[in-house]
Amino acid sequence: MIGILMGKHIARRLGSQGKLLIAVVMALLLLPQLSVAHVEEDAGKGRNPGSASAREDGVQVGLDERLGAMIPLDTTFRDETGRTLRLGELITGPTIIVPVYYGCTNVCNFLQGGLAQVLPAIRRTPGVDYRVLSVSIDETETPQLAAGSQRMYLAAMNAPFPPGAWRFLTGDAANIRRLTEAAGYRFQRRGRDFMHPVASFVVTGDGKIVRYLYGTSFLSKDVTLALVEAGQGRTGTTIRKVVSYCFSFDPAQKSYQFNLLRVSATVVILCCGGFFAFLVLTGGARKKRKT
Repeated sequence: MIGILMGKHIARRLGSQGKLLIAVVMALLLLPQLSVAHVEEDAGKGRNPGSASAREDGVQVGLDERLGAMIPLDTTFRDETGRTLRLGELITGPTIIVPVYYGCTNVCNFLQGGLAQVLPAIRRTPGVDYRVLSVSIDETETPQLAAGSQRMYLAAMNAPFPPGAWRFLTGDAANIRRLTEAAGYRFQRRGRDFMHPVASFVVTGDGKIVRYLYGTSFLSKDVTLALVEAGQGRTGTTIRKVVSYCFSFDPAQKSYQFNLLRVSATVVILCCGGFFAFLVLTGGARKKRKT
């Protein structure tokens, strides 16, 4: 209501052209609201792409971001040699934690392969400025299997990378659950495989979650920014949240579609707002000069 009254006031000062611009802006302002209403309607029908996937037994698999939360550094895991270590002994600075399972023949390979591809491009010293921890969510996996994965992904990097900078851990069910629950990471076993989110998260040296990274491919600037934020102890909005404003999920195509209308409306509104501010300020300056 306040915005409409302000718009009318500006329109009276700007004349017929101002009224036309006001009408255009008011129409565009309604577009994001219509889009939100459409998404909410889809959510009511169970088609919201942001909701966690649910199995027939009612157990949900998904990720609830918990930026600023602390992971339990007192949890213990075994490294590639079988030695038991506390997370606090491994997380001494910015750290990327990658929940996977080494027996996975699908997305976990792509996730760790994506990291192996981008890490050599990170202009920070591995093992000094940051560390990566792959953590198995399968309590039956062994340090021998973890050691094999470490050799494979370090070899795939085709660049020198200290083994101590990318550790591969295994642990028991209780410690795995404590870590994943602290990060809002929910998974379920399905036979010999797992249903799980495709995501990793970045923590500070004292275990505070500052950013989540989604998908199996990474941009070096995004990973670098996350590590810088972790070094400074600052939390940041994930790229997924920013992208979700520009893209919406199309259930028919089973893919994300660019929201041309929403993005265009936002750009036009910002431009019109800047134009109105310019007219109001310059109009006031003219009146002062006349007086």
